[in-house]
Amino acid sequence: MAASPTLRQNFIQSGLKMIFDYGFDGLDIDWEYPNRRDTVHGEADIDNFSQLLKETKEEFNKYGLLLTAAVSAVEYAVKLSYDVPTISKYLDHVHLMTYDMHGPWDDVTGHNAALHQGEGDEGKPRENLFTVDVSVEYWLKAGCPPEKLILGVPFFGHTFTLKDADDNRVRAPVTGPGIAGPYTNSSGIIGYDEFCVKLQTGPWTVRRDNYAKVPYAFSDANWVSYDDPKSIRDKVEYANSMDLGGIMLWSIEADDFHNVCGGGKFTLLNTINDALYGY
Repeated sequence: MAASPTLRQNFIQSGLKMIFDYGFDGLDIDWEYPNRRDTVHGEADIDNFSQLLKETKEEFNKYGLLLTAAVSAVEYAVKLSYDVPTISKYLDHVHLMTYDMHGPWDDVTGHNAALHQGEGDEGKPRENLFTVDVSVEYWLKAGCPPEKLILGVPFFGHTFTLKDADDNRVRAPVTGPGIAGPYTNSSGIIGYDEFCVKLQTGPWTVRRDNYAKVPYAFSDANWVSYDDPKSIRDKVEYANSMDLGGIMLWSIEADDFHNVCGGGKFTLLNTINDALYGY
């Protein structure tokens, strides 16, 4: 679609119809990813993506509609997929997916969304770190205005199975994905609402990586990287300190919306609001 002028216009016009029919404020494009995975035209899709955004924004400007996109966070992936100055020109918000930095696809445990360099990464070159701050710094350096950059925070964690239950540190060897939640029902990932219940009802040990500013927990061979209200607040305060445009989250149904775990209804969402508006 993005490679064809005719199909781009068909996409834009059908998108406008849906927006007008249902009263939306705009459109968020989540292409994962130009020039990677199942991309059709390889490197040409970098410019095809830019052209799609340009034509969409020109049409949306007639109606005052927002155009946003979810984008990769880490440097090597950004360089493969985007012309950052160009897409930043046409997007109202650039939603930075600063999560899935590490997960059960790795050979060792790691933080889903470390804010800073943490345990196990000592001595690693800064440009090789998969952390929130390194990602933000790169996007800003690459040409995205800070007021357009929206920091993504996860309402989910990643689960691992330890190779040795006694080796439960960050960067401990793993054999693959770990526990699943009752609702997301997928090994290797768990919603905050699901995991906070497990912490209340099972023999889990919780630790906090004070450098990375995120918690992790383990029980026998199960190891989980997740975010809690404190780590979410730290991320929002970091976004404020960098004068970013705001916060994006994935995804809202994984919050503790019934206050099962005692942090108040919509625990994480209210933490974000409080940190943003307090600022």
